[in-house]
Amino acid sequence: MKKRVVLWGMGLVFALFLLSVLAMWFENRLIFFPEKYPRGGWDGVYEAAKQGRLDVAVEDCWFTTEDDAKIHAWYISSKPPRAAPPPAPGAPSPKPVVLWFHGNAGNIAGWFPDYRSVARRGVDVLAVDYRGYGRSEGSPDEEGVYADALAAWVYLVDERGIEPSRIVIYGFSLGGAVAVDLASKVEAAGLVVQSSFTSVPDMAASIFPLVPKALVRTQMDSAGKIAGILAPKLFIHSPRDELVPYRLGKRLYEAAADPKSFYVVERAGHNDTFAAGGQPMLTTLLEFIEAAVAK
Repeated sequence: MKKRVVLWGMGLVFALFLLSVLAMWFENRLIFFPEKYPRGGWDGVYEAAKQGRLDVAVEDCWFTTEDDAKIHAWYISSKPPRAAPPPAPGAPSPKPVVLWFHGNAGNIAGWFPDYRSVARRGVDVLAVDYRGYGRSEGSPDEEGVYADALAAWVYLVDERGIEPSRIVIYGFSLGGAVAVDLASKVEAAGLVVQSSFTSVPDMAASIFPLVPKALVRTQMDSAGKIAGILAPKLFIHSPRDELVPYRLGKRLYEAAADPKSFYVVERAGHNDTFAAGGQPMLTTLLEFIEAAVAK
């Protein structure tokens, strides 16, 4: 009997070891789920824009990171009234600009309705695809997506002439960690964190509780960075989020310095929080953006 227990114990230890090794080996594949162009609904957006059926303008943008990855993004803006004169070439936008980072799966095409709902109300959006996503080059990892975010910021400020005081950084899910990292390095007007987490090890513990946190190499330690961000912050989460635990979003909010606010979207899943929040959430977001750029 004792021998059998010992064998079972050794088997369990080996299984845990094997699970840990596999988790480390495939870590990036367990975190990033990129979808490359043309998958993800690109044609529908491009065709509608070409035919003039959209109430927003969609512009392809390209910029290069410090490690020479070519990154693709969309600059989405409301169309001016027909009687209004067109803006001068290269003139910076006088409107608020949201620098938007999506989650770990898909690409920017899949989240176009969210960008559009904000842009059609007079707020420009730069929606970024991380390296390896959509039309962007390379393969994603933690440091790489941080570099992509910084390159997007430099593109807005240096190439498009947008004042940092008019830029609000927005991150959804994994994009929340990217947004927090960028906001800890630059002086943005504000930061919005939607349905995000404290760190990747905390997320790993909730999904793979048998894998020791110490073995997780990707950190995305938003909880360790958020206290140093002094810009106004808006956190959005749903108690029914089935992927990112609500308690992690709440802990991230609690770790943040003032000024900050927390907006709860009831009865929403992880990927439909923006849609489920509807007009009340959109109004809260737009009011936050307006107040952040006016400060």
